[in-house]
Amino acid sequence: MRTYFDKLLNSSQQHKQLPFIYPFLISLFSGAVFSFALAPYYYWWLAILSPALLYASLRKRSAPQAFFIGWAYGFGLWFVGAFWLYTSIHVYGDTSAFLSVLMIAFMALVMGLFTALQTWIYRRFFPETPLTFAPLWIFFEWAKTWVFTGFPWLFVGYAFTERFLDSYAPLFGIFGVSFVVIILACALVEILNKRVFWIIPSAILLLGAWGASYLQFVEKKAEKSLSVSLIQGNIPQDLKWLTEYQIKTLMIYANLSRTEWGRDLIVWPESSIPMFQTDIEPFLDAMKVQANKTGTAWVTGIPYWDLKESQIEQHPMYYNSIMASGDESNGLYKKQRLVPFGEYVPLSGWLSWVLPALQNDPSMSGFSRGARDQKPLNVKNHALGAAICYEVAYPNLTRRNASQSDYLVTVSNDAWFTGTAGPWQHLQMVQMRAKENGRWFIRATNTGVTAFIDHHGHIVKQAPTDQSAILRGELPAMQGETLYMRFSDWPVLIVSLLLLLLGWRFRPRKVDVSFKSRR
Repeated sequence: MRTYFDKLLNSSQQHKQLPFIYPFLISLFSGAVFSFALAPYYYWWLAILSPALLYASLRKRSAPQAFFIGWAYGFGLWFVGAFWLYTSIHVYGDTSAFLSVLMIAFMALVMGLFTALQTWIYRRFFPETPLTFAPLWIFFEWAKTWVFTGFPWLFVGYAFTERFLDSYAPLFGIFGVSFVVIILACALVEILNKRVFWIIPSAILLLGAWGASYLQFVEKKAEKSLSVSLIQGNIPQDLKWLTEYQIKTLMIYANLSRTEWGRDLIVWPESSIPMFQTDIEPFLDAMKVQANKTGTAWVTGIPYWDLKESQIEQHPMYYNSIMASGDESNGLYKKQRLVPFGEYVPLSGWLSWVLPALQNDPSMSGFSRGARDQKPLNVKNHALGAAICYEVAYPNLTRRNASQSDYLVTVSNDAWFTGTAGPWQHLQMVQMRAKENGRWFIRATNTGVTAFIDHHGHIVKQAPTDQSAILRGELPAMQGETLYMRFSDWPVLIVSLLLLLLGWRFRPRKVDVSFKSRR
């Protein structure tokens, strides 16, 4: 690897570049290995090496070459990093193995265009420096949270969720962590290219992380801790929505909860009740009576049919929701972001022939999006900011839901991706959201990973995966605001924009001239 770096970095001095195929293949490889920096592998150093190789591969390359180098990196990143989609498409979607792989490859080609456009813009308009490469990286990570509704996965900062650089998260969020990682990765390349002055900014960033680790934005409330029980039913995904299995599902959760009544809060995971509230009112009433009788709050995932909205809109309004009831508890949260291929099928009318088994699954079609600003759930005089499944991948959405909250709760059903890296990557995002907002996160799932995560983003306790389980914990309520809660992503986005404006203003004119001469 060092030999490759030497050849790549010194090629400009020799007035002869390596053949294009070398940086192309190296970028493909470096994108493919990046996901091993994340959970469940935790080879964090790959989060430095992977973007460093891409940065080095772009040296002295034309903008069109940079486009394809970036595309190769992006394809490798998404094909390997999101290959957990194969389980939902092939196993539960009843799609052939060949077609499933083809669909993931197509997704990787589309998502890879983010990196392709990023590297094209970098080589077309900006000088070769970490101070332009890193800001562009951040803007394109940010774009993945909203372009085409967003697919905010595989961000480089997640590799440091429980490591040294995560102390930047309460200040600037995941994009602040990613910014620092990319600067350090590019600085490594510059130092190997004998530009040793990059040791100084690298040291400053590392010292900044050390200093930030001593900052305290939140503190425990005086109230006693909340006793919480999480119920993991381990319902197989291929049985979950079958009509003949619905009552059995309810009995599994009810039986697991029998020993937990009397605790402050019992949480069931996403869609643990596989029927609309209108179809199961006697059961819900019985659970509410039991909760009130024992002084317990009950929070559960449930499909919700809003009859009032349906009359107004003149068509059924269904929501994936979390409902709170029981002793001193109430509230309903409607999911705002729906997950493609894990919860609904994009362009389902066109793809019905590709994914026939998913068309009869109520969780895969017909859900509406919840309103942007919803009140926290009220549980035992505590405010619970809610997030359902995929929503926790959206930093700003979770930040809004965390506002004015004492705790954060997320329910999920990752049975779609059993046995893959997907649930662990998902858990890592929950950890980062807890760190960003300075709140304990209560995470209840159907098959795992069910866990309690403290306000530092550390997993305090977790249940075994792929088996029925009960997880108990005593959780303190937190108060106060992190810097990220107050200012969102704006500080890192504004700094990135300023750096790009400076880079564009002082870019070498030969960048424009060489581009025009090739047209």
